[in-house]
Amino acid sequence: MSPTPPRADLPDVAPTVQQDVARLAAAPEVRSAFNWLRTQEPQLAQWQMEMARIPAPPFGESARGAWLAERFREAGLDDVRIDDVGNVFGIHPGFGQRYVALSAHIDTVFPAGTPLNIRQQGSRLYGPGVSDNGAGVTAMLAIAALLRAVRLRHALPFVFIGNVGEEGEGDLRGMRHIFSTPRWKDSIAYSVVLDGAGADTIVAEALGSRRFEVIVRGPGGHSWSDFGAPNPIVILSRAVDTFTATPVPATPKTTFNIGVIRGGTSVNSIPESASMKVDIRSTSMAEMERLEQTLRLALNRAVEDETMAAEMRSPVQKRPSGVNCEVVAIGNRPAGELAVGARILHVIRAVDAQLNNAAQVQRASTDANIPLSLGLEAIAIGGGGSGGGAHTLQEWFDSNGRELGLKRILLTLLALAGGGGGE
Repeated sequence: MSPTPPRADLPDVAPTVQQDVARLAAAPEVRSAFNWLRTQEPQLAQWQMEMARIPAPPFGESARGAWLAERFREAGLDDVRIDDVGNVFGIHPGFGQRYVALSAHIDTVFPAGTPLNIRQQGSRLYGPGVSDNGAGVTAMLAIAALLRAVRLRHALPFVFIGNVGEEGEGDLRGMRHIFSTPRWKDSIAYSVVLDGAGADTIVAEALGSRRFEVIVRGPGGHSWSDFGAPNPIVILSRAVDTFTATPVPATPKTTFNIGVIRGGTSVNSIPESASMKVDIRSTSMAEMERLEQTLRLALNRAVEDETMAAEMRSPVQKRPSGVNCEVVAIGNRPAGELAVGARILHVIRAVDAQLNNAAQVQRASTDANIPLSLGLEAIAIGGGGSGGGAHTLQEWFDSNGRELGLKRILLTLLALAGGGGGE
């Protein structure tokens, strides 16, 4: 989650919402819940390390999903199940027909076989995935366990979801599946997404992205005897050079990245194919479309230039170049925006005011993209504490400040669900 600068056009929080949150925070049962959370850090760290040691590469989250389902059962959630794509569900009952969803993605960016050297030093955990999204899943488990330990009254039921496919080429497949299922699309009133560490952001706007795999194919051959044949790696290089020179605006913020390049078999072989993966992001659909078109034009020009260069390198050897280029869409995250007057936004801002927590409303690409793109109320927030090195083997999480994040999540859920203290 890489947020953009905060919005500055937000109205004041509705006084009634602020009063409801203040009443909740003062309730004896909620204060007992806060005290319970304060004692749980050893258990939370244990869960966080256990989960991070279970591989969950893209499209390979099943072992971690089974682990989470067992934790949901231990926390006393009802109707624990895993759906067709690997999302894990558990219900804490209420009295209403619609749900408040608390979700956290269980997948990581790290491919199968990545060494998962998870370790603890004082308040810090180290290793791939301990923060993104170990912090989010652990916070979700903390709230589920709390609801069993401390009886709190709330009208709407909660559905806890550990979803797959948030990272990279997962392309939000877990959330897409959930919100294409009538049971959940029509019954989730509010979605609170936990993504990473921290308590200083509120993602209320969905950053759109488009991702492509570009594949260039040619005749290939021997570097000596077939010299002159067009080279797919050279074509990609020319295209990258042209495409990355494209100007992008600061407002609306627009970015691009060449994240992966593959091709070739040996140093003395002209490759038969080469590929690259391209990520385009913007707060503007028009800018994403412009960059996509620029990418395609750069590729076409690179094919033409390399074909002409190949003919000049070997003018005697006249043969069809056999070059073709394919652009395959591998990701398309929809954009969306939470209405300024949305209740969920008033609630989280009232909670922050109650806890004296400074948080900024921002735009990012998270699981919340899916409900937001459908016009539903959703936000993404952190699980507390702090973290860094996301998507690297040097990732870390520090539990100092986790308690604030957990209080924030609990108050938000209770306010959205019509909480009223103890049972």
